[in-house]
Amino acid sequence: MHLTSTLLAGAVAVASAAADNNYLGFNSGATLADRSAKFKKDFEAEFKTAQALNGAPGKFNAVRLYTNIQAYSTDDPIEAFDAAIDTETYMLLGLWASGTDNIDKELSALKKALDKYGSKFTDLVIGVSIGSEDLYRNSQTGTKNKAGVGADPDVILSFIKDYKKAFDGGALAKVPIGHVDTWDAWTNSTNKAVIDAVDWIGVDEYPYYESGKGNDIKNAGKLFDKAYDATRAVANGKPVWVTETGWPVTGEKWDEAEPSAENAKYYWDEIGCRQLFGKTPTFWYNLRDSNPDNSMKFAITKDLSTTPQFNLTCPTTFDTDSSDSSSSSSSSASSGSSTASSGSSGSSGSSTSASVPTSTSSSGSGSSGSGSSGSGSGSSGSGSSAATSGSGSGSSGAGASGSASGSAQPTSVNKDSGAGKMAASSSVAGILALVGAFFLL
Repeated sequence: MHLTSTLLAGAVAVASAAADNNYLGFNSGATLADRSAKFKKDFEAEFKTAQALNGAPGKFNAVRLYTNIQAYSTDDPIEAFDAAIDTETYMLLGLWASGTDNIDKELSALKKALDKYGSKFTDLVIGVSIGSEDLYRNSQTGTKNKAGVGADPDVILSFIKDYKKAFDGGALAKVPIGHVDTWDAWTNSTNKAVIDAVDWIGVDEYPYYESGKGNDIKNAGKLFDKAYDATRAVANGKPVWVTETGWPVTGEKWDEAEPSAENAKYYWDEIGCRQLFGKTPTFWYNLRDSNPDNSMKFAITKDLSTTPQFNLTCPTTFDTDSSDSSSSSSSSASSGSSTASSGSSGSSGSSTSASVPTSTSSSGSGSSGSGSSGSGSGSSGSGSSAATSGSGSGSSGAGASGSASGSAQPTSVNKDSGAGKMAASSSVAGILALVGAFFLL
């Protein structure tokens, strides 16, 4: 009996799609707009509002964090963990990696969280990002835009190794590892080793800041698609999660781009509804503003009201033509177990077609610079020392020195947990592949 490769591939795709869970969420930094620390009640208020937004096209029950460290502590676990457990909010964890030569305090805080919360915590962890826009900050573009101190690929690779070693054999070992950066950082072939080392890649993309490219709101969908497609083209088939995107409601005009609630609604429809929601894990920027250095304000609510500043209901038709975009198909959230090796830099990177925008300058949602993409997340510090501020949308950094303590709990992954749902996809696909191989013998 023979099972054709076509049928086998179809079976694997169906099984993988059935196990996927394309989370919806927002980004949350460690500090408030006045640079004071967020505590459990602050995170809890965010998470409750996100899950109860009027007219939302799905349940926004996930959050992307930039650090594991409670603001202005040495290595205490961020109180977002406790709030997430109480509100059943899934978490994309972040380890701050810029401006430091180690992530010991991040690892220590995470180990303390494991000891304190156990499976109540790990069951809600859907992914771990080692760094955020570090490659962009250290690029020519990032330097030009004064984005702050970042990290080179070899540093990110070493931190990925450190993380894997710290949690080898424990529950977090089964959680997919990624790195978040701008699309033009991902398409730079010198960063290919980072792609090779992770299970998924996160992309931050803001057409609003793409000066000189026709960044009028009516062209935002096309600009986003080009950047998203360029990222997917170099991802080697790995899932691409959209970790930051949005359009400001207020602020200064940026070339042809104008902030307004009307334009923010149009962007939500043309990018979120048309391209992302339900197709790939998406973390919108943002539920509320917390970066005082950014004059553009992206919050979709005022004072965490469940009534947003614009209608979140998705339309049934769109202005942007998705027919030329390879990213119009679903990007699988599943990436299976964290088995990727640290990788090494390839001699050549994937090239992009002539239609793909070339990186000229990018600042993302920071307050300076202009250009093709990027978003320089992180500005106010957490941990014992403040992180270097960048022109960015995020609002958390983390102190870096110190030694790790504690140990990960070697518990198994709950099949109903965030990590379990994603690992299930890879497991089922693997079993079907083995069955198919048997029948082909």
